[in-house]
Amino acid sequence: MEYHQDRFEDFSLLIYKNEKLVAVLPANKKDNVVYSHQGLSYGGLVISPKLKLKEYIILCQELLQFLESKGITTLELKELPGFYCTLPAEEIGYIAQLTQALTRRVDTAAVVDYRNKLPIQSNRMEGVKKAHKQGLRIQEEKSFKAFWDEILLPNLAQKHNALPTHTSEEIALLHQQFPKHIRQFNVYKGEILVAGATIFETKTTAHVQYISGNEQKQELGSLDFLFEELINRTFAHKQYFDFGISNENHGAQLNSGLSYWKECFGARTILHRFYSFDTSNHSLLNDVLL
Repeated sequence: MEYHQDRFEDFSLLIYKNEKLVAVLPANKKDNVVYSHQGLSYGGLVISPKLKLKEYIILCQELLQFLESKGITTLELKELPGFYCTLPAEEIGYIAQLTQALTRRVDTAAVVDYRNKLPIQSNRMEGVKKAHKQGLRIQEEKSFKAFWDEILLPNLAQKHNALPTHTSEEIALLHQQFPKHIRQFNVYKGEILVAGATIFETKTTAHVQYISGNEQKQELGSLDFLFEELINRTFAHKQYFDFGISNENHGAQLNSGLSYWKECFGARTILHRFYSFDTSNHSLLNDVLL
Protein backbone atom coordinates (compact mmCIF):
# COMPACT_ATOMS: atom_id res chain seq x y z
CA MET A 1 0.00 0.00 0.00
CA GLU A 2 3.04 2.27 0.21
CA TYR A 3 2.59 3.72 -3.27
CA HIS A 4 -0.52 5.69 -2.19
CA GLN A 5 0.18 6.12 1.52
CA ASP A 6 0.00 9.92 1.20
CA ARG A 7 -3.73 9.65 0.39
CA PHE A 8 -4.76 7.91 3.63
CA GLU A 9 -4.30 8.17 7.39
CA ASP A 10 -3.23 4.62 8.09
CA PHE A 11 -4.87 2.74 10.97
CA SER A 12 -3.87 -0.82 10.11
CA LEU A 13 -3.96 -3.24 13.04
CA LEU A 14 -2.07 -6.36 14.07
CA ILE A 15 -3.99 -8.72 16.36
CA TYR A 16 -2.19 -11.17 18.63
CA LYS A 17 -3.13 -14.18 20.72
CA ASN A 18 -0.62 -13.99 23.54
CA GLU A 19 2.59 -13.29 21.57
CA LYS A 20 1.49 -14.87 18.28
CA LEU A 21 0.11 -12.84 15.38
CA VAL A 22 -3.30 -14.30 14.38
CA ALA A 23 -4.95 -11.56 12.28
CA VAL A 24 -4.30 -8.34 10.41
CA LEU A 25 -6.70 -5.56 9.45
CA PRO A 26 -5.49 -3.22 6.69
CA ALA A 27 -7.31 0.01 7.58
CA ASN A 28 -7.37 3.79 7.41
CA LYS A 29 -9.02 6.41 9.59
CA LYS A 30 -11.16 9.48 8.90
CA ASP A 31 -12.35 11.42 11.93
CA ASN A 32 -14.08 8.89 14.21
CA VAL A 33 -14.52 6.18 11.54
CA VAL A 34 -12.09 3.38 10.71
CA TYR A 35 -12.39 1.89 7.23
CA SER A 36 -11.29 -1.46 5.90
CA HIS A 37 -8.58 0.14 3.81
CA GLN A 38 -10.13 2.38 1.16
CA GLY A 39 -7.05 2.04 -1.03
CA LEU A 40 -7.66 -1.69 -1.50
CA SER A 41 -10.35 -3.28 -3.67
CA TYR A 42 -10.81 -6.03 -1.10
CA GLY A 43 -10.22 -6.01 2.60
CA GLY A 44 -11.50 -7.15 5.94
CA LEU A 45 -9.83 -9.26 8.56
CA VAL A 46 -7.16 -11.61 7.25
CA ILE A 47 -6.88 -14.43 9.78
CA SER A 48 -4.66 -17.36 10.62
CA PRO A 49 -5.97 -20.71 9.33
CA LYS A 50 -5.59 -22.02 12.89
CA LEU A 51 -8.18 -19.59 14.28
CA LYS A 52 -11.45 -21.30 15.30
CA LEU A 53 -14.90 -19.66 15.35
CA LYS A 54 -14.90 -19.20 19.14
CA GLU A 55 -11.58 -17.37 18.95
CA TYR A 56 -12.83 -15.29 16.02
CA ILE A 57 -15.80 -14.09 18.07
CA ILE A 58 -13.52 -13.15 20.97
CA LEU A 59 -11.14 -11.44 18.54
CA CYS A 60 -13.93 -9.33 17.03
CA GLN A 61 -15.22 -8.32 20.46
CA GLU A 62 -11.71 -7.25 21.47
CA LEU A 63 -11.33 -5.36 18.18
CA LEU A 64 -14.57 -3.40 18.65
CA GLN A 65 -13.70 -2.65 22.28
CA PHE A 66 -10.25 -1.43 21.25
CA LEU A 67 -11.69 0.86 18.58
CA GLU A 68 -14.27 2.29 20.97
CA SER A 69 -11.52 3.01 23.51
CA LYS A 70 -9.71 5.04 20.83
CA GLY A 71 -12.80 7.19 20.16
CA ILE A 72 -13.82 5.30 17.02
CA THR A 73 -17.60 5.06 16.72
CA THR A 74 -17.86 3.08 13.48
CA LEU A 75 -15.95 0.33 11.70
CA GLU A 76 -16.67 0.15 7.96
CA LEU A 77 -15.54 -3.33 6.95
CA LYS A 78 -15.26 -4.80 3.46
CA GLU A 79 -15.83 -8.53 3.31
CA LEU A 80 -13.12 -10.55 1.58
CA PRO A 81 -15.01 -12.53 -1.12
CA GLY A 82 -14.84 -16.24 -0.46
CA PHE A 83 -13.24 -17.12 -3.79
CA TYR A 84 -10.05 -15.38 -2.66
CA CYS A 85 -9.86 -17.44 0.52
CA THR A 86 -7.89 -20.67 0.65
CA LEU A 87 -10.26 -22.03 3.32
CA PRO A 88 -13.95 -21.42 4.15
CA ALA A 89 -14.03 -18.05 5.91
CA GLU A 90 -17.49 -16.53 6.36
CA GLU A 91 -17.26 -15.82 10.09
CA ILE A 92 -17.62 -12.07 9.62
CA GLY A 93 -21.19 -12.46 8.31
CA TYR A 94 -22.13 -14.24 11.53
CA ILE A 95 -20.44 -11.55 13.65
CA ALA A 96 -22.25 -8.85 11.67
CA GLN A 97 -25.62 -10.44 12.45
CA LEU A 98 -24.80 -10.82 16.15
CA THR A 99 -23.69 -7.21 16.52
CA GLN A 100 -26.56 -5.78 14.43
CA ALA A 101 -24.15 -4.40 11.83
CA LEU A 102 -25.71 -2.72 8.80
CA THR A 103 -25.06 -4.00 5.29
CA ARG A 104 -24.15 -0.68 3.68
CA ARG A 105 -23.41 -1.94 0.18
CA VAL A 106 -23.41 -5.09 -1.92
CA ASP A 107 -21.43 -5.47 -5.15
CA THR A 108 -21.81 -8.31 -7.64
CA ALA A 109 -18.63 -9.97 -8.89
CA ALA A 110 -18.87 -11.99 -12.13
CA VAL A 111 -16.86 -15.16 -11.51
CA VAL A 112 -16.08 -18.29 -13.52
CA ASP A 113 -15.95 -21.34 -11.22
CA TYR A 114 -13.62 -23.88 -12.81
CA ARG A 115 -15.06 -26.67 -10.67
CA ASN A 116 -18.33 -26.39 -12.57
CA LYS A 117 -17.36 -24.46 -15.66
CA LEU A 118 -19.99 -23.33 -18.14
CA PRO A 119 -19.14 -23.22 -21.85
CA ILE A 120 -18.45 -19.86 -23.48
CA GLN A 121 -21.56 -18.80 -25.42
CA SER A 122 -21.67 -18.85 -29.20
CA ASN A 123 -21.95 -15.05 -29.52
CA ARG A 124 -18.54 -14.70 -27.88
CA MET A 125 -17.07 -17.52 -29.95
CA GLU A 126 -18.13 -15.61 -33.09
CA GLY A 127 -15.79 -12.87 -31.91
CA VAL A 128 -13.02 -15.42 -31.49
CA LYS A 129 -13.54 -16.57 -35.09
CA LYS A 130 -13.32 -12.94 -36.29
CA ALA A 131 -10.04 -12.52 -34.43
CA HIS A 132 -8.54 -15.63 -36.03
CA LYS A 133 -9.57 -14.41 -39.50
CA GLN A 134 -7.96 -11.04 -38.77
CA GLY A 135 -4.74 -12.72 -37.66
CA LEU A 136 -4.73 -11.28 -34.15
CA ARG A 137 -2.17 -12.48 -31.65
CA ILE A 138 -1.84 -12.31 -27.85
CA GLN A 139 1.40 -11.42 -26.12
CA GLU A 140 2.23 -11.15 -22.42
CA GLU A 141 4.22 -7.98 -21.76
CA LYS A 142 6.45 -6.77 -18.92
CA SER A 143 5.64 -3.13 -19.64
CA PHE A 144 2.19 -1.62 -18.99
CA LYS A 145 2.85 1.76 -20.59
CA ALA A 146 1.65 1.05 -24.14
CA PHE A 147 -1.66 -0.42 -22.94
CA TRP A 148 -2.19 2.54 -20.59
CA ASP A 149 -1.25 5.25 -23.06
CA GLU A 150 -2.73 3.85 -26.27
CA ILE A 151 -5.85 2.00 -25.08
CA LEU A 152 -6.88 2.36 -21.43
CA LEU A 153 -6.45 6.09 -20.77
CA PRO A 154 -8.08 7.25 -24.06
CA ASN A 155 -11.04 4.90 -23.60
CA LEU A 156 -11.74 5.90 -20.00
CA ALA A 157 -11.42 9.58 -20.86
CA GLN A 158 -13.73 9.35 -23.87
CA LYS A 159 -16.42 7.06 -22.44
CA HIS A 160 -16.45 7.88 -18.73
CA ASN A 161 -14.39 11.07 -18.31
CA ALA A 162 -12.39 9.05 -15.78
CA LEU A 163 -8.92 7.81 -14.96
CA PRO A 164 -7.81 4.29 -13.99
CA THR A 165 -7.24 3.68 -10.28
CA HIS A 166 -3.51 3.18 -10.97
CA THR A 167 -1.21 5.28 -13.11
CA SER A 168 1.12 3.35 -15.40
CA GLU A 169 3.98 4.25 -13.04
CA GLU A 170 2.08 2.88 -10.03
CA ILE A 171 1.15 -0.38 -11.75
CA ALA A 172 4.77 -0.77 -12.89
CA LEU A 173 5.94 -0.29 -9.29
CA LEU A 174 3.45 -2.89 -8.05
CA HIS A 175 4.60 -5.26 -10.80
CA GLN A 176 8.21 -4.86 -9.68
CA GLN A 177 7.16 -5.86 -6.16
CA PHE A 178 4.87 -8.70 -7.28
CA PRO A 179 6.16 -9.79 -10.73
CA LYS A 180 4.42 -13.18 -10.66
CA HIS A 181 1.08 -11.80 -9.55
CA ILE A 182 0.47 -8.76 -11.78
CA ARG A 183 0.48 -9.59 -15.47
CA GLN A 184 -0.28 -7.71 -18.68
CA PHE A 185 -1.72 -9.39 -21.78
CA ASN A 186 -1.95 -7.37 -25.02
CA VAL A 187 -3.66 -8.16 -28.33
CA TYR A 188 -2.04 -7.09 -31.59
CA LYS A 189 -3.10 -6.88 -35.20
CA GLY A 190 0.25 -6.98 -36.91
CA GLU A 191 2.31 -4.56 -34.81
CA ILE A 192 -0.69 -2.44 -33.77
CA LEU A 193 -1.94 -2.75 -30.18
CA VAL A 194 -5.72 -3.19 -30.29
CA ALA A 195 -6.74 -4.47 -26.83
CA GLY A 196 -5.44 -5.71 -23.52
CA ALA A 197 -6.13 -6.83 -19.97
CA THR A 198 -4.28 -6.49 -16.69
CA ILE A 199 -4.58 -9.53 -14.43
CA PHE A 200 -3.96 -9.74 -10.68
CA GLU A 201 -3.24 -13.38 -9.89
CA THR A 202 -3.70 -14.94 -6.45
CA LYS A 203 -3.34 -18.51 -5.24
CA THR A 204 -6.99 -19.29 -6.04
CA THR A 205 -8.05 -16.66 -8.55
CA ALA A 206 -7.17 -14.72 -11.68
CA HIS A 207 -8.76 -11.28 -11.22
CA VAL A 208 -9.25 -8.90 -14.15
CA GLN A 209 -8.19 -5.46 -12.93
CA TYR A 210 -8.41 -3.63 -16.29
CA ILE A 211 -10.04 -4.49 -19.64
CA SER A 212 -9.99 -2.27 -22.70
CA GLY A 213 -9.99 -2.42 -26.48
CA ASN A 214 -9.83 0.15 -29.25
CA GLU A 215 -12.82 1.30 -31.29
CA GLN A 216 -12.50 -1.76 -33.56
CA LYS A 217 -12.98 -4.33 -30.78
CA GLN A 218 -16.38 -5.47 -32.08
CA GLU A 219 -15.17 -5.74 -35.66
CA LEU A 220 -11.96 -7.54 -34.67
CA GLY A 221 -13.34 -9.66 -31.82
CA SER A 222 -10.21 -8.72 -29.90
CA LEU A 223 -11.59 -8.96 -26.35
CA ASP A 224 -13.52 -12.17 -27.03
CA PHE A 225 -10.30 -13.63 -28.45
CA LEU A 226 -8.27 -12.53 -25.44
CA PHE A 227 -10.63 -13.82 -22.76
CA GLU A 228 -11.29 -17.13 -24.46
CA GLU A 229 -7.54 -17.69 -24.26
CA LEU A 230 -7.15 -16.46 -20.67
CA ILE A 231 -10.07 -18.49 -19.34
CA ASN A 232 -9.61 -21.73 -21.27
CA ARG A 233 -5.83 -21.99 -21.23
CA THR A 234 -3.70 -19.38 -19.45
CA PHE A 235 -5.53 -19.56 -16.11
CA ALA A 236 -7.34 -22.89 -16.44
CA HIS A 237 -5.32 -24.22 -13.48
CA LYS A 238 -6.99 -21.74 -11.09
CA GLN A 239 -10.16 -22.31 -9.08
CA TYR A 240 -11.77 -19.06 -10.21
CA PHE A 241 -11.57 -16.42 -12.93
CA ASP A 242 -12.93 -13.12 -11.59
CA PHE A 243 -14.09 -10.44 -14.01
CA GLY A 244 -14.75 -8.08 -11.10
CA ILE A 245 -17.85 -5.99 -10.56
CA SER A 246 -20.15 -4.24 -13.04
CA ASN A 247 -21.72 -2.02 -10.39
CA GLU A 248 -21.89 1.75 -10.32
CA ASN A 249 -22.93 4.33 -7.73
CA HIS A 250 -21.62 2.30 -4.79
CA GLY A 251 -23.45 -0.86 -5.83
CA ALA A 252 -26.85 0.80 -6.33
CA GLN A 253 -26.85 0.32 -10.12
CA LEU A 254 -25.72 -2.41 -12.51
CA ASN A 255 -24.10 -1.89 -15.90
CA SER A 256 -26.26 -4.64 -17.38
CA GLY A 257 -24.52 -4.72 -20.77
CA LEU A 258 -21.12 -5.22 -19.18
CA SER A 259 -22.51 -7.80 -16.77
CA TYR A 260 -24.09 -9.74 -19.65
CA TRP A 261 -20.82 -9.69 -21.62
CA LYS A 262 -19.00 -11.27 -18.67
CA GLU A 263 -21.76 -13.82 -18.12
CA CYS A 264 -21.43 -14.96 -21.74
CA PHE A 265 -18.00 -16.33 -20.78
CA GLY A 266 -19.62 -18.51 -18.11
CA ALA A 267 -19.30 -16.09 -15.19
CA ARG A 268 -21.95 -16.05 -12.48
CA THR A 269 -22.60 -13.81 -9.48
CA ILE A 270 -20.77 -13.87 -6.14
CA LEU A 271 -21.57 -11.10 -3.66
CA HIS A 272 -19.13 -8.70 -2.05
CA ARG A 273 -20.64 -7.18 1.11
CA PHE A 274 -19.72 -4.03 3.00
CA TYR A 275 -20.65 -3.91 6.71
CA SER A 276 -20.95 -0.98 9.09
CA PHE A 277 -20.29 -1.90 12.74
CA ASP A 278 -21.22 0.28 15.71
CA THR A 279 -18.18 -0.25 17.93
CA SER A 280 -20.27 0.06 21.11
CA ASN A 281 -22.16 -3.10 20.12
CA HIS A 282 -19.29 -5.27 21.30
CA SER A 283 -21.43 -5.94 24.37
CA LEU A 284 -23.86 -7.92 22.18
CA LEU A 285 -21.19 -10.64 21.99
CA ASN A 286 -21.04 -11.11 25.78
CA ASP A 287 -23.50 -14.00 25.95
CA VAL A 288 -22.90 -15.67 22.58
CA LEU A 289 -20.47 -18.35 23.74
CA LEU A 290 -21.89 -21.18 25.86
